[in-house]
Amino acid sequence: MTRVSTTVEGIAASSCAARDAASPNAPRAGSDEELMRFFQDGNAEAFASLYGRYKKPIFVFLLRQCKSPSAAGDLTQDTFTRVVRSAGGFRHGARFSTWLYTIARNVAVDAARKQKHRDHRSLDQPVRPDGPALAEKISGADPQPDRLTTSKRLQKDLEKAIAALPEDQREVFLMREYAGLPFREIAQIVDVREGTVKSRMRYALESLRQQLCDYADYARTLS
Repeated sequence: MTRVSTTVEGIAASSCAARDAASPNAPRAGSDEELMRFFQDGNAEAFASLYGRYKKPIFVFLLRQCKSPSAAGDLTQDTFTRVVRSAGGFRHGARFSTWLYTIARNVAVDAARKQKHRDHRSLDQPVRPDGPALAEKISGADPQPDRLTTSKRLQKDLEKAIAALPEDQREVFLMREYAGLPFREIAQIVDVREGTVKSRMRYALESLRQQLCDYADYARTLS
């Protein structure tokens, strides 16, 4: 693979120059795996496309793991830095998303180990990534003041409930609900059987239902 810079933002920014001097075969769109093959050949524009597709979902996934937007931003950069450094090891025939989320998960695990004895940001602080929270999905288009207050309280309690899940259940829940990954792919990422992943998801959903049971009537009024 051609030697490239390991600065994530720098590689993405360099796509402008790469586009100007691009060959007819340079990627403008395509599958993740096609873009990865171009990047393995040293094409910075291909990396910029992958980075643009996955920066937000990876940030959201990591945010729910570390609870701090600034830390999630740093971990997102660490994830894509590892993508750059490990690009030569990506095997054709593999799914890029599986490979990427495996890297992101490892980055989160490493960070958690390093910060095990440090204070974490309070869960009472508002956390809002660049994307709708689950609580917002059940809010009306033009909510009344009382519903808006309840929706905000639900979002806060939902964040707490997700954070309180056991780590193995939380990561499965996040990859399924926030990243939209299929169970088979999640099983490959966490290196367990698909049935185990489904069991963890069921336990996570049951736990969330119990912790958020006070909002059951509210949710039914919005359906």
